[in-house]
Amino acid sequence: MPRIALVTYDPRPEPSKDDDLPVLVRALEEAGAEAEAVFWDDAGVDWASYDLAVIRSTWDYSWRAAEFTAWAHKCGTATRLANPAEVVRWNADKRYLGDLAAAGVPTVPTRYLAPGDSGDSAALPTDHEYVIKPTSGAGARYAARYTPEQHETAVCHLARMHDEGLTAMVQPYVKAIDTGGERALQFFGGRLLHASRKRAVLAPDTAFDADKVAHPGLEPWTPTPAELAVAERALAAVPDAPDLLYARVDLVDGDDGEPRVMELELVEPNLFLFLHPGSVARVAEAILAAAAS
Repeated sequence: MPRIALVTYDPRPEPSKDDDLPVLVRALEEAGAEAEAVFWDDAGVDWASYDLAVIRSTWDYSWRAAEFTAWAHKCGTATRLANPAEVVRWNADKRYLGDLAAAGVPTVPTRYLAPGDSGDSAALPTDHEYVIKPTSGAGARYAARYTPEQHETAVCHLARMHDEGLTAMVQPYVKAIDTGGERALQFFGGRLLHASRKRAVLAPDTAFDADKVAHPGLEPWTPTPAELAVAERALAAVPDAPDLLYARVDLVDGDDGEPRVMELELVEPNLFLFLHPGSVARVAEAILAAAAS
């Protein structure tokens, strides 16, 4: 009987936002495994006692990125970690988009402004709407969209992020999101699992530090051949061709109408199993196969 840890976050005092977690624990137990949800930062956990640790919903890690990547290394040394620690380290910093672009993967154009960079305000666009967000973030944390006329507000946003030691990303606002939404292609066990589409997250004039709905208007989606091709190119460009148990590729349409990678999530993507209940058995099967390999 394989012993599997589904790694999550400690939400106290609030209830967990991961509705899929108990469903997945039950599916694994019904398939013959010993499975339990475990907090990643619980110092009392003996990770070596598990055959496999699967990162599922460590949704507080972007606030504690250095601590989390150190944990991933420690856990990956004690047992098999999915995805591997080197993948976690690379993917936890969204500067990986630059690596994908360099490999020829269509991505949303991105500039990076680290604390201490000179000329920050001059680097902001003056002729189109744009987005500022941190290179380590989740759920649209510290993300906002601006018009050129909102320059001073955007500069204050940058200053706040830099004061907190965060590197900023500056991207053009992809207008096609307002009509075509953002598509999430989920892979598990090396195969396409399912896909979903959501509406735009960033509304005009919403403050960067305001709470946002991370997945508005979520619905099932059938990916086009072009979307699937770009997603597969992105996965193939991950450094050192690691063995990925899971992946989510978020796509939007560029001005040319062709799909581009908005984000490649290899750390703790929400699987949206509540939207795709037929995928539960496949996910459990792939986890059991990984535990046995």
